[in-house]
Amino acid sequence: MILCIETATTNCSVALENKGKLLALKEDYSSNYSHAERLHLFIEEILKENDVQAGDLEAIAVSKGPGSYTGLRIGVSAAKGLCFALDLPLISIPTLKSLALQVKQKKDGFIIPLLDARRMEVYTTGFTAEYKKVFDTRAEILNSDSFLEYLENAAVTFIGSGVEKFSKICEHPNATFIEGKLPSAGEMVSLAVEKFQKQKFEDVAYFEPYYLKDFMAG
Repeated sequence: MILCIETATTNCSVALENKGKLLALKEDYSSNYSHAERLHLFIEEILKENDVQAGDLEAIAVSKGPGSYTGLRIGVSAAKGLCFALDLPLISIPTLKSLALQVKQKKDGFIIPLLDARRMEVYTTGFTAEYKKVFDTRAEILNSDSFLEYLENAAVTFIGSGVEKFSKICEHPNATFIEGKLPSAGEMVSLAVEKFQKQKFEDVAYFEPYYLKDFMAG
């Protein structure tokens, strides 16, 4: 039984895994950051509503980024606190890969999640239809020719909070845009189970979120 925490964007999301399947999901899928107010409440509620004691958990999984600096810190701090208190292993999940799992792509196509950064910039990683990585996570300044090497060869589905700004400048016929979707703890489950089975755990004391870029105060 694994508790999954996703706070990399405005979606404050908590999921409970049991025997390899999603048992329950609780999230605030809004445009405002509510992690500080809701995350611990969601954790308490999802355990209570499913008659699960904290001692029943076998691991804590957390979305590691990239994403919101503040959101990631809140999620990782909560996950590490639970791991220390309950003596549980910590599993980190790449945010962009779990977002990609929301897409079912044609066999020869690509999935490219986009998370809004600043101005015309996004955080992105590319995947095949089987969710194999085709390019590493990077910060991309969008223009009309972005991702052309993939669009010229196959259908490409873009998903995430950065889709809205890219869809306004990309008119390629092979591009499909899925708007209004954010990373969710629900898609973390299969990735967390896979890592748990392989015993791929983080060092709880030293683990830090993957910010990709340094924090810049507004």
